[in-house]
Amino acid sequence: MAGLTAAALAVVGFLGYQASASVPESLEKPAAAAPSALPSKAAAEAPREDPLAVPTGSGTGVRVVYSLGERRVWLVGTEDLTQTFPVMPSTVSPEPGTYEVTSRSGRIQGSDGVEIEHVVRFATVDEVSIGFSAAVDGSMSSPAPGRKTGGVRMERADGDAMWTFATIGSKVVVVP
Repeated sequence: MAGLTAAALAVVGFLGYQASASVPESLEKPAAAAPSALPSKAAAEAPREDPLAVPTGSGTGVRVVYSLGERRVWLVGTEDLTQTFPVMPSTVSPEPGTYEVTSRSGRIQGSDGVEIEHVVRFATVDEVSIGFSAAVDGSMSSPAPGRKTGGVRMERADGDAMWTFATIGSKVVVVP
């Protein structure tokens, strides 16, 4: 089983490399958007050629990539081996940019009252901590409107992977 997983990751990494190598130069460096600009609804609905490929313009090297519009995270490791999974953003989101993991907590109560684990914090917006986490009960429901919370929720297995991957100082790149 481990051999099949390794082979699958190698294939995904190779395909991601091929996809990134064939991107025209005009698409590699997107024009800078205004800091507060989020993708329009039409832009968010326009499917990318390979929705599981790491977004262009997300940098290089080992990093966590978080797409606000796609509600998806990529753990980009060495040799282009990548894991990706969907997430549920909270009511407060960081601006697109490059951050680093500043703190982590094994298991705490989230600002919404839900017990969470594997909290990986990387930004603060209007005094709200932004970080990835998994609800212990496995829930990924939409956050309550009107509450200022910064938890980016994921499934527990994905939270395990994030916890192992994103240690203090790890790079986190947020893209529109």
